[in-house]
Amino acid sequence: MSRLALGTMTWGHDTDAEEAATELVAFVDAGGTLVDTADVYNDGESERILGKLLAELIPRDEVVLATKAVARRDDGPFGGGASRASLFAALEGSLRRLRTDHLDLWQLHAWDGAVPLEETMSAVADAVRSGKVRYVGVSNYTGWQLATAQAICEVPLVSTQAEYSLLERGVERELVPAAAHHGVGLLAWAPLARGVLTGKYRNGTPSSSRAASPHYARYVEHHRTDRANRIVQAVVTAADGLGVSPLEVALAWVRDQPGVIAPIIGARDTAQLAGSLAAEEVELAPAIRAALDDVSAIELGYPERPVG
Repeated sequence: MSRLALGTMTWGHDTDAEEAATELVAFVDAGGTLVDTADVYNDGESERILGKLLAELIPRDEVVLATKAVARRDDGPFGGGASRASLFAALEGSLRRLRTDHLDLWQLHAWDGAVPLEETMSAVADAVRSGKVRYVGVSNYTGWQLATAQAICEVPLVSTQAEYSLLERGVERELVPAAAHHGVGLLAWAPLARGVLTGKYRNGTPSSSRAASPHYARYVEHHRTDRANRIVQAVVTAADGLGVSPLEVALAWVRDQPGVIAPIIGARDTAQLAGSLAAEEVELAPAIRAALDDVSAIELGYPERPVG
């Protein structure tokens, strides 16, 4: 797969179908292959747009197609979530919207404590055996949840998707070690800390930014802190020294972290996407990486860091 993945969370909301088409073409032309969506993104519209583009613009076999289920709850007899019936209904819905007969990667979008894990994993394995799913993964699982699911699933989980960036390194406590131990690759969402690491918010909130949108404001504000300001300044300093953008530095840092398959880049338009794709040309020197590691370091306590 490509070292960067294209995320489609904004498709059908901030990104219309025409702009989405331009993004997808640019991504594939740059060598990109992994495209990630979900059944809940804009009530399925992201999948519908992507399905139409794969039917009419980009050949289906040129991409690794990934989507997710589980996050949706409903008032039906099975209540949504990760029950067997709900998963199969979600799978059929995604296949229909994406206009394909199989998914390359089907991911459980969230842990569902209301459904026995054995039921969920049995359904996932049956989806693979049916030929409608090639590989399966999870998203937003903790380390123990990933390890437990991997232990009982009859087919191997190949990926776990989690937020990971210089501002959000909590996954390093348990999830990253668990994934490495079980041979599971990490897909990093929000690798730019929801846009904060681009430096765009250092002097306020641009009117065209996600933080200025009622739909995404809370999503961004989560990372606008004093600690974040210190890390962003370090990223900007590194970028100035390398002659590249802060975005490229932040994305290259995540891309090269141990265990990361690919950061998932989301862009509202092709100009933003071009900036992310440029990160493929950036290699961080050990001294720069060490400085960024230091300024963004998180506390590891017991039992992640043994006493003694």
